Amino acid sequence: MAIVRAAVVQAAPVAFDCDRSLERVSSLTTEAAGLGAQLIVFPEAFVSGYPRGLDFGARIGSRTPEGRDQFRRYWESAIDVPGPATAAIGAAARSANAHLVIGVVERAGGTLYCSVLFFAPDGRLLGKHRKLMPTASERLVWGFGDGSTMPVLDTPIGRLGAAICWENYMPLLRMHMYAQGVQLYCAPTADNRETWQATARHIALEGRCFVLSCNQFALRSDYPADYPTDQGDDPRSVMSRGGSCIIDPLGQILAGPLYDEPGILTAELDLDEVARGKFDLDVVGHYARPDIFRLVVNTSPTPAVVVGTGWPHAELPEPAPGSNNNPRAASTENEGNRR
Repeated sequence: MAIVRAAVVQAAPVAFDCDRSLERVSSLTTEAAGLGAQLIVFPEAFVSGYPRGLDFGARIGSRTPEGRDQFRRYWESAIDVPGPATAAIGAAARSANAHLVIGVVERAGGTLYCSVLFFAPDGRLLGKHRKLMPTASERLVWGFGDGSTMPVLDTPIGRLGAAICWENYMPLLRMHMYAQGVQLYCAPTADNRETWQATARHIALEGRCFVLSCNQFALRSDYPADYPTDQGDDPRSVMSRGGSCIIDPLGQILAGPLYDEPGILTAELDLDEVARGKFDLDVVGHYARPDIFRLVVNTSPTPAVVVGTGWPHAELPEPAPGSNNNPRAASTENEGNRR
């Protein structure tokens, strides 16, 4: 029997302020470690904030100078991966001697991505996942991830993966997670509606995995004073009410949901429950019909610019480990067909 003590942190960063947000990561990680957590999960976009309510001055056919400046401010509070901020988060994981999963706003050139980072207890950055499909107006400020950052990591505490917020409504993404044998399914989110609870429980039941869903509890005071909101300027106004929870592989609630206050939820996860659950349901195994339905996943990186010595022989990106998609092989095959 393998027991993992897990914690989900329902709190808020200091929006648009990377340094102060990292201070909160450190203190909250220490607090979770004090509860015995071996796995600590933070919400979506915890460093450095979920831009709830902002439209960045965008209308169809026009953008405002004020909106552009809001984006500049948001970009400046984002982090490079790897970089000084990931070193600071890694130090928090190392101090806690725990695996740490955290939502960040990642900066790559002029584009921002909503990402999840995975850290080992020794502080190493194990991997990342970029949100594949930002939802609605999120697409104004976040780019689209590709198939090269959808890992399920084999760790000493179990097979660990993450999908962010409404990505979890993408059935094919979930199937890819299940096919990789995910046991600890992290679901950082910004959805604080009660209907999200049904989503978390469905995923746990469908994938026969533990689901650790984590959302911010954020007040107006967690955002800059000049941040425009529909909630007004009362520092006690609630911007995000939370709803964090931990669910077992049979859909039973182990902790939460927690609403309308900050807190750290913990639970003991018996990984043997994963195998027990798959006795009667394994959606990528004995409960699948690959003769009728089959999923093909492209895990190759898709950069906008590929540098090489000439076309069509330009150097293509290496396929991701374990991928059946090999752009080099495809290029060779196509060249042969042209002959």
